[in-house]
Amino acid sequence: MNTFEATGDDPTTIRVAQFLAHPPAKVWRALTEPGLIARWLMPGDFRLEVGHRYEMTALPRPNANFSGTVIAEVAAYEPERMLRMRWRDADEGQGSLADWTITWTLKPEGRGTRLFLVHEGFDPDDPYQVQAHRVMGGGWRTIVTEALGKVLDEL
Repeated sequence: MNTFEATGDDPTTIRVAQFLAHPPAKVWRALTEPGLIARWLMPGDFRLEVGHRYEMTALPRPNANFSGTVIAEVAAYEPERMLRMRWRDADEGQGSLADWTITWTLKPEGRGTRLFLVHEGFDPDDPYQVQAHRVMGGGWRTIVTEALGKVLDEL
């Protein structure tokens, strides 16, 4: 059974915690294998290597000043425990340039995994960043509870 929780009202950070009825090794695969990432998040040329940069594409969100292309970089990782990414919008002319850090932490829990997501770096003084925080907060909750869970169930 999956249980979901979101915590805090911090305008600079989104936090999501989700229990997944799958072992950490399986969750880690879904977080780090490009073909699996494309199924639950966005397609891109991910490689588990610190400093590796790649692009991911999604639908543009003009209301949040998002071009639709994310430049991602692997910042750090500990196999089956933690993955930290840097994300920014590929369009530097957007005016409200996103520069975020996303950290996934996996904790074994019973026969499953408690997955924690921390997405930080939102500027609460920028109206586009405030909108991005709202949109992405809901998006992460849906992605983690539905899309990632579905991929894991199919593995």
